[in-house]
Amino acid sequence: MQAVKMYTTAVCPYCVQAKRLLQARGVESIEEVRVDTQPQERMNMMERTGRRTVPQIFIGDTHVGGCDDLMALDSSGGLLPLLNAA
Repeated sequence: MQAVKMYTTAVCPYCVQAKRLLQARGVESIEEVRVDTQPQERMNMMERTGRRTVPQIFIGDTHVGGCDDLMALDSSGGLLPLLNAA
């Protein structure tokens, strides 16, 4: 299973929703990067994604986007193949 990295904040319902979906699809470990406690990480996230909002989700080297993007990917059947890519 691909590594999952998620930029998050402490109080973010979309982050919680995204984590629940990923866990429901078999993801056991999510590397969480807190951008509220680490301002430099927010800058890194914005440089990598061009976005300011959380969550920002990476599966392997692929930027999935935010929670709505993750849910759309799952609905279209694209999430599991991405997670299980070698």
